Amino acid sequence: MAGLTIGGGMGLPPEWIEGTVFPSYFWPGILLGVVVGGIQAAALFAQHNRFRLTWGLHAAAGLTMMIWIFVEIAIVLAWSPLQGIFFTTGLVQTILAVLALGAWPHPFLQRVE
Repeated sequence: MAGLTIGGGMGLPPEWIEGTVFPSYFWPGILLGVVVGGIQAAALFAQHNRFRLTWGLHAAAGLTMMIWIFVEIAIVLAWSPLQGIFFTTGLVQTILAVLALGAWPHPFLQRVE
């Protein structure tokens, strides 16, 4: 967030956002910090305080990260390896949260009768 807002886009080409609703990287940086950073912070806060909704917030945070990357690529029409890393971390966070919520059957290979 800070790099996009205060840092003026962290060296990202201004051409990437030409033709979008954003005149600069300032508002995308604000949205990134509030939406993606906010849900990640809420998940960490819930985990630190051992709230019951922790894993649900982690699943939401991972999904938010993946959706952000999809939308970013759709708007910018460019891809970088860093986006792949962020998408992968969101995917791993979502998978681990869903497994922690009980999606892993016990025993794993038991047949349904």
